[in-house]
Parts: sequence; C-alpha cells; structure tokens
Amino acid sequence: MSLPLTLSAHDLTCRRDNRLVVDGVSLELRRGEVLGLLGHNGAGKSTTLQMLTGALPPHGGKIEICEYDLQLQPQQAKACIGFLPEHPPLYRDMPVDGFLRFAARLHRVPAARLADALALAKQRCGLQDYGKKIIGTLSKGFQQRVGIAQAIIHNPAVVVLDEPTVGLDPAQIRDIRNLIRELGDSSSVILSTHLLNEAESLCDRVIILQKGRLIYSGSSAEMTADGNMEEAFLQITRNEAASA
Repeated sequence: MSLPLTLSAHDLTCRRDNRLVVDGVSLELRRGEVLGLLGHNGAGKSTTLQMLTGALPPHGGKIEICEYDLQLQPQQAKACIGFLPEHPPLYRDMPVDGFLRFAARLHRVPAARLADALALAKQRCGLQDYGKKIIGTLSKGFQQRVGIAQAIIHNPAVVVLDEPTVGLDPAQIRDIRNLIRELGDSSSVILSTHLLNEAESLCDRVIILQKGRLIYSGSSAEMTADGNMEEAFLQITRNEAASA
C-alpha cells in the first residue's frame, strides 16, 4: 500500500523577464520519503523549491501540502513545511536559543510547547551546548545546523533543504547527512544538491530538471542500475540536450 502524499505539485510554471524558468514541472512526495532534486546550475531547482514552500507564487500550476491548497489555504499549508533556503535565514547577532524561540513563534508553536520544541530541535541538530552562543561566532557547519533547526522546530510534515551541505568540510557534511537521514525517518524531505554521491546515499527517489523542465523521475535504484548516479545523471542530461 502506498504511503500518503504529503506534497503534490502539478504543472508548475514560473516566468522571469518573459522567459520560462520553470516549465510544467509536476512532482509528488510521500510520507517518510527523501526526494532528491538534481540539475545543473540554472536548471530551475531553487525557483521550484521557492514555489513549493510558498516563498514565490507560481505563474501557473497547483501545489498541495498535506492536502491544503497552498494558494487557497496558505497558512495551513505553510504550517506543514520547514524550509532551509540556499542562504540560511539567520540573524547572526542573536544567540541560538533566542533565534530558535523567535522561529518557533513565527511558526505559531504554542507557548506551552515551546520549551520542548526548542530542546528537541537542538538535540536533533547537535546544538545542546550552543544555546547561548551568538550565531555569527559559530562555524559555517554549526550555522547550517541552526538553519535546519529553525526549519524543523515546529515538527513539519515536509522539510525542504536547498544545498544544505554546500561549503562545509567533510566532517560537517557527514553530520548534516546523518541528520537528513534521521529527518527522513519522521518527515518527508526534498533535498536539492549538486553532490550526486549525496543524492545516491540519501535519496529514495530523484528528479532531474534541465532548463526548467523535468526530464527524469525515478527511484535511486533504477537510476543507478547500470552504474553510479554521476554517470547516470550525465547520460540523462546529455541525451536530453541532444534531443532538444
């Protein structure tokens, strides 16, 4: 039996300067699934994620989050989403605890649950000993953890991560990947990444965008049946470019 849908998007389009940057993209995400969003620079990945999270209204198409229409029921739909954009939305002059309490209030976490929500988010992100630290004094890896903590502090059904390991050192990448695996056990995750080995090790399914269009959708096992994900990705995108 199929797991329930947590997110569905149909025929998403987005225009910039009279040019289609996302062209008819459709995708689905199910509970407990990690979906990899792959593509070259300029493929439309970040724009797609911004539309899926309500940060950017699409010019066409429909998005449902946990059966809430994102356009017609934005508050209910956005309450089900946690988003870490490519550039984490951090106030670097605030302490970790103060910032996460602020994020919790924005996500309308009830006051009675705030302390527990804060403790759980810090525990999941390895921030238990960093509550009083000023965010701007932390390493990039720990700032990224704070960014993920603000995305999950309200325990959302869908977590969207845009390039969460970019610029991190190998030890930090390992820690963030372990956290993403854990998130995939309790939430649905959409992960945009340029690191194909990361997608191969973390994602149940992958989709590939090229020039704003979805050119591949399938399981990681299907994609790597005849080799590794890097070889498969290059072959799929080359074939698409040749047929365009």
